[in-house]
Order: sequence, then structure tokens, then C-alpha cells
Amino acid sequence: MSERLFDEAFLQRLERLALVARRAMAGQTQGERRSPRRGQSVEFADFRPYVAGDDFRRIDWNAYARLERFFIKLFVEEEDLTVHFLVDTSRSMHWGEPSKIGYATRAVGALGYIALAGLDRVTVTGLLGDNGGLAYFPPHRGKQQAMKLFAFLLELQKPPAGNMARSAIVEQPSTELRALTGVARSLQNYAATAPAPGPLVIFSDLMDDGWQDGLRALAGRGFEVTVVHLLAPEEAEPALEGDFKLLDAETGAGVEITGDYELLARYRAELATWQADLRHFCAARGMGYVPMLTSVPLEELLFNWLRRTGVLR
Repeated sequence: MSERLFDEAFLQRLERLALVARRAMAGQTQGERRSPRRGQSVEFADFRPYVAGDDFRRIDWNAYARLERFFIKLFVEEEDLTVHFLVDTSRSMHWGEPSKIGYATRAVGALGYIALAGLDRVTVTGLLGDNGGLAYFPPHRGKQQAMKLFAFLLELQKPPAGNMARSAIVEQPSTELRALTGVARSLQNYAATAPAPGPLVIFSDLMDDGWQDGLRALAGRGFEVTVVHLLAPEEAEPALEGDFKLLDAETGAGVEITGDYELLARYRAELATWQADLRHFCAARGMGYVPMLTSVPLEELLFNWLRRTGVLR
């Protein structure tokens, strides 16, 4: 893959898009986002009574002429916003063709570039599934930081030591084994420590126990959460016929199966139920949910799916 992830023509197309914040949030420096604070832009917001120490230049003399009282004009403050991206880097994400981790990092690279071009701050965190840790790209601002962002994302694509060759969601491992991956703990760590809540997009296959608690913690901090649920084409439509032993990519736990029509039909039904439950969980908490196969072109995710779900415009 190119060290730059994208060519110049694609980056120019990305600059026509903008990330959407569903509500005004306070930023750190001057930017292009509407802030809940009042400031010095040209867009009028409201009046308030004059108090000692206010700048005389902000007095509305027309209001004084009508009411014989001093009022201060308030204007919309325009600030930057911190946009958060979380990428699940657990072993199961390194499976599939195309791989889920490759798709996720390219999508984050594109979305991060859009945010940088819009003068927002961008931070990216790789969720290290084995120990609940974090690989952290601190907040950066401005298009000139795009190469640093892309370099960080290329590092995230490297597989963890001991990566398994196959993944299976036909039979999920026990709760005790799934808990070892720690992605849910990573989400809780991030919710507890990340500064400046803002729009947050998670890319994960959600093959971990306890992810609900992590998402609840993020929503409780005030993040605007969107979950992009990634599956490889082989996971959505497994081509299994005959006898197999499938190995879970996270734990190495094996399960022996006989691939036939009845098993695959039950698998598809359970997969649809799982995704429906995820959609309901997210919708009930004001989160976006975007199920996505890695076979879907990145352009379709960006210019179609994420615009329809209100992440981009």
C-alpha cells in the first residue's frame, strides 16, 4: 500500500466533504465550528445587559436609543473541534480479504484528512485488544499534519505477534476467553481519560465481550459516537462445505463444524439478529450504527453511507 494511503486526486475530492457535529461544543482555538461560547464572529447570537467592565465597543446603541438601557451584542464564537477516531487492532481485525484493519485505517485516514482540512483537531487511538491498552496519536491540526497521521495508521496495520490465520463468528468463544481481548476495557479507559469530548467514530468488528459498557461510558462523557461495524465478506457469506475446524483469531479456541445448507442458513439468521441488536442498542443511546463489509469501496462508505447517516456532509 502507498505510504500516503491516497493519491492527490482522491485527497482533493475529500476536501469537498465536512465532518458533522450534531451539537455545538467548545473548542480550544479559533476555527470553523459553531461554539456554545459567545465571541467575536460576524454572526449575531443574542443580547445581554451591560455590566461594569464590559467593552463599550460592544454596546448596541440602537437598543439604547429605544430602551434607554445598555445592552451588549453577543456573537457566535467559531472554534475548532476535537474529532476522535478509535480503531480496534485486535487479532480478528487482521483477518479477511480485504482485511478489516486495512479498511479501517484507510477510512480513518480519509476522515482524518477531512477533519484536518476543516481546521479541526484529529486524534486517533488504536485499541490494543490483548491488554486493554491504547496506541495514541495525540491531537493534531491542519492539513500539514496529514502525513504524520497516515504514518501512524500504517503502523496500526501491522499484525500483532502470534496472529491466527483464520477467524470465525459461527461459534463465538466463551465469555471468559472473549474477555481476554480487552477492547471493551480500552473503550472504558478512553472514556475516562480522553480530553475535549467531540464527534467519535469507532471502527471495530465488535467481536469482544463487554463492548456495551465501553460504549455507554463514551456516551456518558458526552461523545457523539458512531460505530462502523466492519465484517469481511467471508464472515458475511462464508463459503464452507464439508468438515472444518475453525480457530478463533483472538484466543485460538477451536470448534469443529460441518458446513451444509442448514448451518449456513442458521448462521445468516444469527448474524442478522446480532446486527439488529447492535443497531437497536446504538439507536437507543443516540449513537450512529453503520454495518459495513470490507468489500464495499471506500468511496461508497464516505460519499454515500456516512453522508446518509449524518457523519459527513
